Amino acid sequence: MIITYQGGEFFKVQFGNTTLAFNPISKDSKLKTSRFGADIALITTNHPDFNGIDQVSHGEAKPFVISGPGEYETKGVFIRGFLSKSVEERINTIYLVSLEGMNICFLGALKDINLINSTKEALEEIDILFTPVNNEILSPSESYKFAVSLEPKIIIPMYYDDASLKIFVKESGEKSEPLDKLTIKKKDLDGKEGDVVILLANQ
Repeated sequence: MIITYQGGEFFKVQFGNTTLAFNPISKDSKLKTSRFGADIALITTNHPDFNGIDQVSHGEAKPFVISGPGEYETKGVFIRGFLSKSVEERINTIYLVSLEGMNICFLGALKDINLINSTKEALEEIDILFTPVNNEILSPSESYKFAVSLEPKIIIPMYYDDASLKIFVKESGEKSEPLDKLTIKKKDLDGKEGDVVILLANQ
């Protein structure tokens, strides 16, 4: 599996011939966006920073779009979406994605970390967790503490600026060298406990 960061909360996840896009940035956003074709697009929040489905459509190929809670299965990928809240009382969906024997949890634009018990219990055995590090959504300190409470093997911060990322890394006590991409297999997760991996925006 190869994970690349496109800025904001926009990630490209590739495995085999399948490409997933998480929270693609729309052309109406103030954030810089990028374009590529995706097989599956996951949208957590209906906001221009996160709902750019047009940016991950290529020619006649249109992605399978998931934009809310529920259970989905396509192209060998099993996805569960859980209802939560974002800023301004917007709906946010937390996604738990299972592929290649790994569980990816994508928090999206999560603001309310007081999850109902059934959601917290479902978010178990997380291998890779994506968490927002942005004072408008979750402060760096709040983000790190909540991320650790979910006991993932790897934590990937997103939607950060230099100042918020610095605080987040300080909270973790780790010195992480930023990567252009993360290439990982199930066996690479052995022995990892809340390791922070910083990805540079690929723009």
